[in-house]
Amino acid sequence: MGGEEQSFVAEAFEQNWIAPLGPNVDSFEHDLESYLGSESKVALLSSGTAAIHLGLKLLGVERGDDVICQSFTFSASANPIQYLGANPIFVDSEKDTWNICPSLLEKCILERIAFGKKPKAIIAVHLYGMPYKVDLINSISQKYNIPILEDSAEALGSMFNGQNCGTFADISILSFNGNKIITTSGGGALVTKNVDIKSKAVYLATQARDNAPHYQHSQIGYNYRMSNVLAGIGRGQMKVLKDRVEGRRKNYSTYTEQLSSLTNIEFLSEPKGYFSNRWLTCILTKSFEVREGIRKALEDENIESRPLWKPMHMQPVFAEELNYVNGVSEDLFNRGLCLPSGTNIPKEELLRTSDIIKKIVK
Repeated sequence: MGGEEQSFVAEAFEQNWIAPLGPNVDSFEHDLESYLGSESKVALLSSGTAAIHLGLKLLGVERGDDVICQSFTFSASANPIQYLGANPIFVDSEKDTWNICPSLLEKCILERIAFGKKPKAIIAVHLYGMPYKVDLINSISQKYNIPILEDSAEALGSMFNGQNCGTFADISILSFNGNKIITTSGGGALVTKNVDIKSKAVYLATQARDNAPHYQHSQIGYNYRMSNVLAGIGRGQMKVLKDRVEGRRKNYSTYTEQLSSLTNIEFLSEPKGYFSNRWLTCILTKSFEVREGIRKALEDENIESRPLWKPMHMQPVFAEELNYVNGVSEDLFNRGLCLPSGTNIPKEELLRTSDIIKKIVK
């Protein structure tokens, strides 16, 4: 916490605004819209997953439709596809950003069109805060007229060519889960430039209650709106977002200063025009065995690390789904490790972590 969150939460209690609407919700949405720019309109929701669910629904995804999803991501990117009864098709990554591969994406689209089933949407993820290849992916989206749902759950504060992540698609989503760059404990947001889409998102997120003096519902709705109390935390967090991004990037700099001289440790660098919030600092090791050796050595010292995301096409729950793979994400999963990256970690702890890695690698 940054320090000012409690004052906004106290304000919610003093005004008796505890419901999933109120002044903090309105103000937090306004703060995000001002920060993101590009005429963004924000609807605060209960989670990033809820935002993906509503986003897909607002893009017209229905039962039986195909939705392309980046394979190298957390399961929350893919699960809402099946909430709607649609079919996920997983596309592997490229090595420059670890995100969805443009050539494989186009191959997938062409083959599905030839099969007579044009995909309804594309879920592209800015993984670990690194923007995907926005120019290439967006051009493919426009070429085949397939909308993108931009998953910016890990990328608030990241930019591509000076433009904020979360503003590159018809619908984008953010997450404020407890481990994100800023947090409301649990929460998320749907971002759009279309006022009508925002209004429809808020309508569906509040049980799709019609404008009537009685309770009337013409559509199925959801209980997805963020509470005024949690939005108060978000208002306080917005005041330290810049500091949080600087802190995460400083962690990355410390790790690279300590470890980049090791020939069998690699980092994901920023391509030209990319700015990552460095939500998590990740390394690639020489092999699965080296990765596990480092992870277990850190664990013995009560230091938590974690393998990179296990790709969706390798997950048991999605084992039967169609996929287009090139081996990149599987290799990243086998050799990659997320290091401790919280902004409140003292530098001496980062150095202690680095020293243990050096000993194992050497």
